[in-house]
Amino acid sequence: MSKDDTEKIDRLSIRERPEGVPIMKQNWGKLLFMHWRIDKAHLRPHIPAGLTIDTYDGSAWIAVTPFTMWDVRLSFTPPVPYLSDFHELNVRTYVHHDGVPGVWFFSLDTNSLPSVLGARLLYRLPYYHADIELVEEGATIHYKLRRNDASKPAEFRATWTAGADLPEAQPGTLEFFLTERYCLYSATDDTLYRARIHHRPWPLRRAELSQFHSTMIESHGLPTPAGEPLLHYAEALAVGIWPLEKV
Repeated sequence: MSKDDTEKIDRLSIRERPEGVPIMKQNWGKLLFMHWRIDKAHLRPHIPAGLTIDTYDGSAWIAVTPFTMWDVRLSFTPPVPYLSDFHELNVRTYVHHDGVPGVWFFSLDTNSLPSVLGARLLYRLPYYHADIELVEEGATIHYKLRRNDASKPAEFRATWTAGADLPEAQPGTLEFFLTERYCLYSATDDTLYRARIHHRPWPLRRAELSQFHSTMIESHGLPTPAGEPLLHYAEALAVGIWPLEKV
């Protein structure tokens, strides 16, 4: 039986490919999901009133997700050298609106300044420019980030090792709740927006964390999560992203 506390939310049809063509195509990889339980009362002041905080087994969740991106491009253009490959890290939680589950981003950091400017303009997302380094040694990844914004400083350092493949996440499981998300929400003033994304189910693997230091969550005035994070790793995934629309 599902432990999902919001069973009336339609978590399956959102996985279907949206009509039309995506505005962007990109690849995500070397990605680490780091999740912690968090009291939703801490999140509520930071999320628009039109969105409901999504919970599993009575708990809200917050995530820090470092990864890299490549072949980022508009759907009908080839990748542009030196502009299509970069690193990113986001701080996120999970929400729903009228039964449509999605992601709410507290911040997204990248080492691509054009991406910061473009995403802020086109998707109303809180992007920041950062110095980011990703070094891969076999199955081990070293990731370092320092945000270039004196008004909201933050940093992240972690080393993790990818492990064995996991079964595909099934509806009703915690892994499905945390990772199988197919739209993002953003807002400006009193206007709420949603953008659809599409990809195959996440090819999740186990991961082991050997070094970790972060102030990414704390930079938003949120408390440091208690305990060790729940980890999932993904090597690579092709993604399509559709235009932003008013909700």
